[in-house]
Amino acid sequence: MNDQVIAVDTDLYQIRDGEYYPEDWQSETTSIGSSIYRGLMENGRRYQNLRDEGYLVPSDDQMFETYEAGHLVALVLESDRPNPLFRSPIGTDPKHILDLGTGKGVWAIDVADMFPNGNDGTRSRSIPPPVSWMPPNCILEVDDALQEWTWREPFDLIHMRIMIGSFTEPEWDRVYKQCYDKLQPGGWIEQVEASPMILCDDGSLPPDSILHTWGVYTMECAKKAGRELDAIDTMSDSIRKAGFVDIHEKQYKWPIGPWPKDKKLKEAGMVNFQHWMSGMEGWCMWLLTKFGSPQPWTKEEVQVYVAKLRAELKTPRYHIYQRARRVWARKPFVDELEPEIKREPSP
Repeated sequence: MNDQVIAVDTDLYQIRDGEYYPEDWQSETTSIGSSIYRGLMENGRRYQNLRDEGYLVPSDDQMFETYEAGHLVALVLESDRPNPLFRSPIGTDPKHILDLGTGKGVWAIDVADMFPNGNDGTRSRSIPPPVSWMPPNCILEVDDALQEWTWREPFDLIHMRIMIGSFTEPEWDRVYKQCYDKLQPGGWIEQVEASPMILCDDGSLPPDSILHTWGVYTMECAKKAGRELDAIDTMSDSIRKAGFVDIHEKQYKWPIGPWPKDKKLKEAGMVNFQHWMSGMEGWCMWLLTKFGSPQPWTKEEVQVYVAKLRAELKTPRYHIYQRARRVWARKPFVDELEPEIKREPSP
């Protein structure tokens, strides 16, 4: 992990607590459409209903806002690179790119804008809710990633981000296998995940803060649901097990709030604060009302809990962050594959 401690901006305390989080911040940094697909309404949130098992997070305007904020956090922390969208070396003229679990489609749209040339352009196919406009070389599709993939063209890059809790362990293995099978030889897979645990390096978060309970509660519930929230720590080995080679990874600390001294980290922290403020209810509503302890929580209990979490997040003296990791790896070329060993059947 990146063990470097983030330097604190001591000037932060010259302004009263909470004033770094203006009420109109959301309207200044987000632009969310209102068009969403039909789905299952539960506890006041809309969920996709493509699978019988249910979805961990909603598919509604508030969650699309959360996805967009998460997209911005990732972009800010890669803003010193010519291409902040991904690190896979796919060249300057890829033809087919797949973005799984794309949310509102912001990453897919940005990538399609980046690569507009070619007969078909870059086909950033996605599994999203719809948006009102997109580049002509970007196709958005609502589908179940666990079903057989029927796309004919092999992909240059398959991208996933913040898919935590989406699948069981066997389902993850199936997804990675389908990624491997549908990439062209030499194509790349890239995945970005973040941990639900709220961390602090300098002891500024009191031991009795309710923020300490967040990661424990959500991870316990997810384990009961069979969808553990550990993709950040398991994806590298799972990608290797699927047959990928040339595996790279980069670890991050995503600040929550504007407390870092570093300008880029401060900007990322501001956006990540909004990411958490808009996302927490959706991240935990299904888990706590289905698998909460000692018995499933009510909708109202979840809302009270989230309100307390949000109040704590607004304390700028808490120098908190979450871990994140990016992994990118290559499908081997044909001449890199080991020949299959034919074994005689046992007598």
